[in-house]
Amino acid sequence: MLELKQVHTHYGLSHVLQGITLRVGAGEVVGLFGRNGVGKTTVMKTIAGWVEPSAGELRFEGQVLKGLPSEQICRLGIGLVPEDRRIFPGLTVEENLCLGFMQAPGRTRTDSLRKLEETYQRFPRLAERRQQMGTTLSGGEQQMLAIARTLVGEARMLLIDEPTEGLAPMIVDELFELMASLARDGMAILLVEQNIKRAIALVNRFYMLERGQVIAEGKAADPASRADLLERLRV
Repeated sequence: MLELKQVHTHYGLSHVLQGITLRVGAGEVVGLFGRNGVGKTTVMKTIAGWVEPSAGELRFEGQVLKGLPSEQICRLGIGLVPEDRRIFPGLTVEENLCLGFMQAPGRTRTDSLRKLEETYQRFPRLAERRQQMGTTLSGGEQQMLAIARTLVGEARMLLIDEPTEGLAPMIVDELFELMASLARDGMAILLVEQNIKRAIALVNRFYMLERGQVIAEGKAADPASRADLLERLRV
């Protein structure tokens, strides 16, 4: 579904990604792990078109992504849920969600409203707070809103960056169950997450980054691969 081959990305003179190669299959959950500052978020932003790659190939369902604006990549079906959530101030929960309609400009109003109601069924807490200002929600609720806003569109793949950072354990449990539910429904997910022990139980496969390069990859169900990852990260 998604394939990166030898992708390089620079910030000015800083060579952040140095030949990243990875893939995500349809309906697959793939983890992107590593210590802070190794390039994980830059991988996400490069895929989503927020940062222009300097070399390499990026394809989504065969479509070349390099050179496309971020809004066009979004409309192809890739939804980025950024680490800082990007909840719009001055807008209610429902108004934030309705911005997700921009991902599917050809959809009828009836279909959009039906999609909104489906989203509320998956996120009952957001339904209860639909007229509340989005920025007044708790951290966990804002994370749910950021994911829900992406789902309101036509996303078939989610790029989720550090969804549980700074959240209470009970909310972390809810978010992991939500991601597991999305995976069961066939959503492809590329996940950046520092809670490795929880994430490894969710993902099918993983890649480990160091200094902008993939230094290890494996299947989460393989005990040797899993042990190697935990040892490398000293978890």
